[in-house]
Amino acid sequence: MVTFPNAKINLGLDILRKRLDGYHDISTVMIPVPWNDVLEIVPGKADVDRLTVSGRPVSCPPASNLVFKAVKSLRKYADFPSVDIFLHKIIPDGAGLGGGSSDAAFALKAINELFNLQLGDETLASIAAGIGADCPFFIYNRPMLCTGIGADMEEIRLNLPAGLTLVIVKPGVSVPTKDAYSAVTPAIPQIKLETLITMPMKHWLGNVKNDFEASVFPGYPDIQRIKEVLLSKGAVYASMSGSGSAVYAFFESDIMTEHIQALFPTSDILVEKLDCQ
Repeated sequence: MVTFPNAKINLGLDILRKRLDGYHDISTVMIPVPWNDVLEIVPGKADVDRLTVSGRPVSCPPASNLVFKAVKSLRKYADFPSVDIFLHKIIPDGAGLGGGSSDAAFALKAINELFNLQLGDETLASIAAGIGADCPFFIYNRPMLCTGIGADMEEIRLNLPAGLTLVIVKPGVSVPTKDAYSAVTPAIPQIKLETLITMPMKHWLGNVKNDFEASVFPGYPDIQRIKEVLLSKGAVYASMSGSGSAVYAFFESDIMTEHIQALFPTSDILVEKLDCQ
């Protein structure tokens, strides 16, 4: 079975408070975006699960990969044969795009279908929550308001303008999540994100904010520059995704991929026309 785990971006991200357990309560809207890895899972030829990773280099060994963790977690809920897993990485890591979490969630869904385990989305999302805070999002894989540490999810309806072009720029630098959180100042916003996100997109800038930008930009000025350049080229809205380092922008007109690549020659680029209904 072959599937195509996709990335996500965060539309706004409010860091509300630090919890007694050391985590932070947040509020963010996640949406899926068409930047995809390739994941193939087949019945194993050996008695043990095996993972082969190709494509973009990843920093962790196969045994520590979230896909492997997903398989082990699923075995606590259902019995199924060993699997051979082939993961071709395309989504940049360390970007705030959720690539590793998506791979894990799609592995859960693929094995569930491959072996007819008949586990519902709610059960799969519960398993995914034990793997990573944003893993459950990719089980549902539709716009969600995410609260708590990011794992509490509620479907949200967005009214994005028709004809948008999405641009994502991932620079060579990555931002460790621990570093991003170390300088944040949690605060309760005057207007909740789920209210702000209903405004026309032309009013998002300055209102729909990512609180990580205030802590990340001083130490990573190149990321701030990407946002500023995208806005100067006519983006109706731009923001860092998650804790970075990827920056995305929405344009109301067509943008040539070659033009964006010329602006950011050392970065990974996605330019995609969105079907906003």
